[in-house]
Amino acid sequence: AVQALVARTMALCPSIEMARKELRRQGLNLDKKTVRRIAEQLGTEFLAWRRRELLTWRLGNTPPGEELAGCRVAVQIDGGRVRTRANKKSPKKRKKGQRRKFDTPWREPKVLVIFAFDEQGKMKKHRQPLIDGTLLGPDHLAELVTWHLHRLGAANAEVVVFLSDGAPWIWERLDWIIRRAGLTASRTVRVLDWCHAVEHVSRALTLLKLKDAERIQAFVEMRTLLKQSRHAEVVAELERLAAGRSEKHKVWTEIRYLKKHGEAGHMQYLTFKRRGLPFGSGAVESTIRRVVNLRLKNNAMYWLEENAEAIFAIRAALLSDRWETMLKAVQQSMSRDARLTWHWSAPTMDTDAPSN
Repeated sequence: AVQALVARTMALCPSIEMARKELRRQGLNLDKKTVRRIAEQLGTEFLAWRRRELLTWRLGNTPPGEELAGCRVAVQIDGGRVRTRANKKSPKKRKKGQRRKFDTPWREPKVLVIFAFDEQGKMKKHRQPLIDGTLLGPDHLAELVTWHLHRLGAANAEVVVFLSDGAPWIWERLDWIIRRAGLTASRTVRVLDWCHAVEHVSRALTLLKLKDAERIQAFVEMRTLLKQSRHAEVVAELERLAAGRSEKHKVWTEIRYLKKHGEAGHMQYLTFKRRGLPFGSGAVESTIRRVVNLRLKNNAMYWLEENAEAIFAIRAALLSDRWETMLKAVQQSMSRDARLTWHWSAPTMDTDAPSN
């Protein structure tokens, strides 16, 4: 009970000091190091439980669930930013009182949100979304998505919509996710986030260095065409305006981006609207802000990778309102095996069975 209380408070408060003060108000007087150690240990237990469940699923011993059966399901994926701490090697003769030096490289935690939506494409309010993620890379994130879809019963969903920005690391793994999760290809839809599509149109027009009035008028017209799923006309007009410019000009990067996603069917926004499918990634953007930015991305805050992963796991469980269920599963798992190993090897994307 003490461990759960300390971990919850640590994950919800913006700093360890604030968590310590809040715990003191509840009659639990602990120093900062103890608060941090207890919270990070429970987070590591969450990760160890997740690893065991993933290995069980790899062996084919995880039965599909029913939570998302018959539902209209959205899967949104994106990346945030966290500053990590990489300690440097200490000099052989360190002066008394000399602090250990460290680097602070940026890392991108991969975040996923899975939720059911209604006939208007809006998230259902009475159903809590599932939030998860990792700092271990895109392959690990892809396996997490696949495992969650399987255990929640997404294979029997009415439709599954994969919605994200244009990051290649996401789109390159969707075929593998769909195949491994047992989804029916005809009941899956891939959508490029509307705001990112419009943003790339705006960037292209800015790079063309048109006059303000001409640029604004062209942007309004192209935005209207995108709403009507007439992306080919947008690309054709941008190619006409960019004619004569070198192939190395940055505007061609934006044009190729729009052309690639348009030809792949990711920008059929009028069709998506008529079918009641979401085409905005607001859910995952909000999740990154609430789960990552408000707790892991404060000024002068640097994390060891394992500690960031642990706190991320706890906060995701709390903000998705799945704390009690996951805590019970973790406690039962740790009572059988108290080992805290939580890393796992990346899956092989070109095969149906991930490597061990």
